[in-house]
Amino acid sequence: MYDTATAAVEAALAAGARYADARVMQIRSEAMAARNGVVESTEREERAGVGVRALIGSSWGFYAVPDEGPTAARRAGEQAAAVARASSGVPGKALDLAPQAPAIGSWSSECREDPWDVTLAEKGDLLESATRTMQDHGADIAEASHRVWDTRKWLVSSEGSRVDQHIVECGAAMSATAVGERETQRRSYPGIRGQYGTRGWELVRELDLAGNAARIAEEARALLTAPECPSLDATDLILGSEQMALQIHESVGHAVELDRILGWEAAFAGTSWLDLAQMGSLRFGSDLMNLTADATLPGALGSFGYDDEGTPAHPVDIVREGTWVGVLSGRDSAALAGIPSGGAVRADGFNRIPMVRMTNVGLLPGPDSLESMIAATDDGVLMDTNRSWSIDD
Repeated sequence: MYDTATAAVEAALAAGARYADARVMQIRSEAMAARNGVVESTEREERAGVGVRALIGSSWGFYAVPDEGPTAARRAGEQAAAVARASSGVPGKALDLAPQAPAIGSWSSECREDPWDVTLAEKGDLLESATRTMQDHGADIAEASHRVWDTRKWLVSSEGSRVDQHIVECGAAMSATAVGERETQRRSYPGIRGQYGTRGWELVRELDLAGNAARIAEEARALLTAPECPSLDATDLILGSEQMALQIHESVGHAVELDRILGWEAAFAGTSWLDLAQMGSLRFGSDLMNLTADATLPGALGSFGYDDEGTPAHPVDIVREGTWVGVLSGRDSAALAGIPSGGAVRADGFNRIPMVRMTNVGLLPGPDSLESMIAATDDGVLMDTNRSWSIDD
């Protein structure tokens, strides 16, 4: 596959690009969902192709083809350069890339039990059993699912990078919905969208869906008669890890994406409320607050060996002792900010242009346990397991 990627890069350079890179990707995926004791859907998909970026002047061009052959790859390289040339007709300062040594290497994610070696029958039995248990304990609607992705990719750049990676992602989710006279309540496990990681089927076994099914069904039923959380002017608030993860994702993760800060991107998540001139001085929180973006964490969903520009994975400090000190970046945005690339550029498939995407953005633990924080709180609220997948930043 290196030959295919090389052909694409050479074609882009011949067509006038001053920089080019190409990714050949092969992706297998599987999804299964069960509801009220019955598997309702099973899907398996395979796709492959090559995506090419070309840089001319102030503009990127991108082109992708669902073909792994060298002829199609050369065409993609030529078209990527053509798109960049057309885009560079809009006046703008030439785009530079942060300096980086060529990357040469291979990387594979942790996978102790290959998900493809587990039969569909066993997977289906697991989901059906969990949903039946939820029904037996008060759930009117019981749902469970699992998903698997197996991605192989080869990267070649005009600066000499040659990187191949094999990443297996796997996980599962379940939820129980209880219906009352005037409302419905829902509980999820392990979170609103489950839990996934760069691991094999061992992660699904560790989640123990069947062992947690009764509890979440009973919690959903209990919420139908539970009192409303009181409205308080001021109180101590303790956020559980799953709720905190969403808060960090929305309020910090998206906000520190450098392309968003520079105004290059805006999406449903909004733009960014941060000003690059404040980096190094803006107070984000107390001295106890330390946040990192770390793509080297074993088994985490946002982990990899190299990003899609060939930048080796490495931890980046985002907030240090309460002060904003870092961003999620790629080589082009990092060059504008005068910093090294944060290695956060990735694409969701061969047919998507690589862009800044969150790695594992997280709050580092402090000295206290949850139990000790609760014991030290005279009057407060503990929140965990959010009910919406998004919040305002």
